[in-house]
Amino acid sequence: MAPNPTAGDGGSAHAAATVPVVAVDGPAASGKGTIAEGVAAVLRFHRLDSGALYRLVAWRALESATPLDDAPALAALARLDARFDADRVTAGGHDVTAALRGEDVSAAASRVAVHPAVRAALTERQRAFRRPPGLVADGRDMGTVIFPDARLKVFVTASPAERAARRHKQLIAKGISVTLESLLREIEARDARDAGRSAAPLAAAPDAVTLDTTGVAPAASIAAVLELCRARGIEPARE
Repeated sequence: MAPNPTAGDGGSAHAAATVPVVAVDGPAASGKGTIAEGVAAVLRFHRLDSGALYRLVAWRALESATPLDDAPALAALARLDARFDADRVTAGGHDVTAALRGEDVSAAASRVAVHPAVRAALTERQRAFRRPPGLVADGRDMGTVIFPDARLKVFVTASPAERAARRHKQLIAKGISVTLESLLREIEARDARDAGRSAAPLAAAPDAVTLDTTGVAPAASIAAVLELCRARGIEPARE
């Protein structure tokens, strides 16, 4: 992520609009985060992991015992200060990066994200990441809502079974015992929640390129997106 952006960063709206954006959207465990990270590294662009913002709100809600159905209170939590430096997140002077990756926080983030008030509170904060030389943004509504003028929009998908298997591997590596069946049910429930919400439902933008990563190695998926970037005239920033 870019260092601690705020709504006023990046100059005028016109100047920001000239900064190229690669929007990478898709459901949970589709591989969009890995792809965005790899593409941003090659292009030497800033990166926005929009999910981290929703996980931050969810973490604050859990820490403060704020009900996950209290939209006004959650929107207020979304406006609290935090710093994003590279892949580290600091809130209240404490590094909360690891805490944001907890399973309880991830599950709560999906519930927090359904509230239009929360999404509205985070909109300008996300757009402020758009700064020279460019931005690779991943999430669920980067190409449809946050950056509708993105130079390239990619919608990353994979079969639910593949996504459950990826998540299972990640959790086992962390020493967390969980069954594939339960993960598959969780992923299917989250897909339904993301696609059915009233605000910015998960969907591919009409002008997005769909990339199915089922059975595809991350390096090959990253290379495919970089080829799309070259076709759109998006070149690596000069060092």
